[in-house]
Amino acid sequence: MATPKGAIGNEPVVRIAVGGEHDGTDRLNAARDTAETVDVVAVGPTGVEALAPLVLATRDGATAFLPRCTVEDARTAVEALEDGSLPDGGPTVEHDPTTSTLPLPPEETMVSTALTAGVRRALGGCGWQAPASVADYRTSCDGALLAEDGIDDPDAVHERVADAALRGRGRGDGSTDDPISGAWTTASETDGEPVVVVNANEADDHARADRLLLESAPLAVLDAALATAHAVDATDVLVYTNDTESLARERAQEAADALAAECDSPVPIQVVAGPDEYTAGEMTMALEAMEGNDRLEARRRPPGPAEYGLYGRPTVIHTPRTFAQVGQALAGEGLGGVPGDPGTRLFTVAGDVDAPATIELPTDATLADVRGAVALDGGLKTACVGGRFGGLTRDLDVPASASGLRGARLGTNGVIELFDESTCTVALAGRRAKLAREENCGRCVPCREGSKQLVDLLRDVYDGEYQDGMLRELARTMRETSTCEFGQEASRPVTTAMESFEPEFRAHADGRCPSGSCDGVSS
Repeated sequence: MATPKGAIGNEPVVRIAVGGEHDGTDRLNAARDTAETVDVVAVGPTGVEALAPLVLATRDGATAFLPRCTVEDARTAVEALEDGSLPDGGPTVEHDPTTSTLPLPPEETMVSTALTAGVRRALGGCGWQAPASVADYRTSCDGALLAEDGIDDPDAVHERVADAALRGRGRGDGSTDDPISGAWTTASETDGEPVVVVNANEADDHARADRLLLESAPLAVLDAALATAHAVDATDVLVYTNDTESLARERAQEAADALAAECDSPVPIQVVAGPDEYTAGEMTMALEAMEGNDRLEARRRPPGPAEYGLYGRPTVIHTPRTFAQVGQALAGEGLGGVPGDPGTRLFTVAGDVDAPATIELPTDATLADVRGAVALDGGLKTACVGGRFGGLTRDLDVPASASGLRGARLGTNGVIELFDESTCTVALAGRRAKLAREENCGRCVPCREGSKQLVDLLRDVYDGEYQDGMLRELARTMRETSTCEFGQEASRPVTTAMESFEPEFRAHADGRCPSGSCDGVSS
């Protein structure tokens, strides 16, 4: 089968972003109905919701940006290119006609500065390349697919990833925060037929980076996964998404079909869906879901998935964010960042902001670099870093590396929620504790019973009794004895809130809510 038509080249083209939180399908249909000679290509979102729906009109090495584009604007963009000009109304940037990454106009000309915050390496093709066009994707890797290199020399793939000392990215990764080459070695040396799993199942609405990669740059993820499969001698690759993320699944399937048509690989790629439950993204519960189990429970470890994974097979399981880093390493590009955690990390900035944005930071940058990329009403009071069970902090001057984040007792799942001065930190920590109580799988006592006690102790604060010692000891027990990351991390919002906002806990025990937002407690 022919791979989908690309967007990169010397011909005039209108790119319509379809995906993310803003469906641009109506703009796409209007542009295609208008076009007579100009190509209209659906691309994925950029990750910057403030710009969506975004339309790009390219002609003669120049691209006009049309953020928040209307249906009529999309028609006008096509008509302008048909007439030999660029549409008015948005910033324009000149670039090499064959550039493989989104060219960025000057920051001061855009309605949002999120595109120019940090760097765009893993995100470089998002919003620019046609998601399933191998021709577009090949321009970003000098013509050769990573999987083709993997077929020719699988040992070299493993060696390059090991030499790069790449670490896993995100919740649900088989090597979260750890070097991934060890799991690859274990899987390849364990008896049985290894399998590679791309774990994109994430039910946290704020954690959007994996979905973004599959909607916008699925070939970068799948090509790296296929190269990994050759490196560990795996017989198949599975892409696992949420059931509701139909566009991500559709584009992953299109990319898998395109790779199969272009690459002479014996390793098939299958795309499957799992439930939209928070637990279903945890690494071992993801395997349970893929095996068709109705009741998802975390598996005891050891052995880990690299030894006993999907249907008992040796399993290499990574998030799309990790595979994007594998692709960067195999492409021979300098990863940059800190030596102990090279490359970049993706963070979706959400919370009390005008519009969420997914930002890419080198690991030697600090989280403070995202602060100017989004608009926050009022002053910043609290940030929750690391997802639903991330750490609460006042200070974003923290390195974006795994060691930096963990050293600050923050989470490494790529979410930074910003909250303004009206947010009560005690109530925020309480909501996360209730989530842990309601969503845990029930498999292990420390998580199941600990999360109940955590909520009870926080309720005691509102009743006038702040038992900080008991809260800290309960959190330590959950952290050190729970079976999986869910229980190990569930108490983190509470403990970090106690460290950074302890006066608020004591104020609540005295009957006052400093932010004035808790019912029944005076401000």
